[in-house]
Amino acid sequence: MNHISELRDILNESLQWNKTRITLFALMLIALITTRTVNWSKLANAIASDADKKSRYRRIQRFFADFNIDFDIIAAFIFKLFFISGGKWYLTMDRTNWMWGDADINILTLAVVFKGIAIPVYWELLDNKGGNSNTKQRIHIVQKFIDKFGKDCIAGLLADREFIGNDWFKWLKRERISFVIRIKNNLLTTNSRGKTVPVKDLFRGMKPTEERILYNNRTLMGHGVYISGLKLPDGEVLIVATDMISAFAIKTYALRWEIETLFSCLKERGFNFEDTHVINQDRIKKLLALLAIAFCWAHKTGEWRHDQKAIKIKAHGRPEVSIFRYGLDYINDILINFFFKHDRFESCLDRIRPSKLDSSLQGCSS
Repeated sequence: MNHISELRDILNESLQWNKTRITLFALMLIALITTRTVNWSKLANAIASDADKKSRYRRIQRFFADFNIDFDIIAAFIFKLFFISGGKWYLTMDRTNWMWGDADINILTLAVVFKGIAIPVYWELLDNKGGNSNTKQRIHIVQKFIDKFGKDCIAGLLADREFIGNDWFKWLKRERISFVIRIKNNLLTTNSRGKTVPVKDLFRGMKPTEERILYNNRTLMGHGVYISGLKLPDGEVLIVATDMISAFAIKTYALRWEIETLFSCLKERGFNFEDTHVINQDRIKKLLALLAIAFCWAHKTGEWRHDQKAIKIKAHGRPEVSIFRYGLDYINDILINFFFKHDRFESCLDRIRPSKLDSSLQGCSS
């Protein structure tokens, strides 16, 4: 059990929970990486304890039902694993949802773009029954990031077509938060003569893979923006709006896809998040804290392992596995074969030790 004690102590340097809670959290973290599922029954099976399975299952239930988690502390812990003071990063916002029976699980997530993946920092459960988020919900989640880390570290916000709207653009502009947001092709804007036209009309005659940048400010949803477009191989035109002129708007927007990769890692490619039978929003939000820390640990371990032994590149030019999966497989193998490989676990623990930077984390450029 020494490895559990070490993991517990590392986590508790930041989380500062009582011994019972932090020990259970460490046990669940190990069980999650071992089983690769959030199914509570399977987690209970994998938790190392002399108690019977029913007792272990009830402990898990009580943790998610009764324990209050400070998500600002979780965000700070995750942030310190990857980012240093004084930097600037793109935020990406997206929503994931699925059905469990009649229940619609709908989660708005804010993450930081990082080396081909997105690092989750805040998430909120929505009551919109699978529908789009609204302006109030978007502002709330971005404001939480600003309150904790400051505004100076935000290079810009990236988002898909769902995240548009007059009030939303107004708030981003007022707060001076730069943005690159994809827009719907049928939205109305102004052409070079000031005439109102569908935005898709500004990108007629383009060839596949051709990119077009409109250097004049256009009116969109009552706000002045700059618009760029890329014709995709299937013939659709990807159009983005930005708050300032940029020759790299399309390339920058492409970073948004990293949050889709994150969702895939939390689901079928990693921890099978959709296996949960939990539908209570408060409990799902807490479960995501466990998932987020497990994801970050695996990714950090994958980075370290890649430096030690580079991931193979296949004939088609892509890596054999992702950085996340490389790390997850490594920790998983050690845990399953702990009797033979326990000496390697210390290096994994080093990957989940946050860097020693500003203890308050109030402002990235402080």
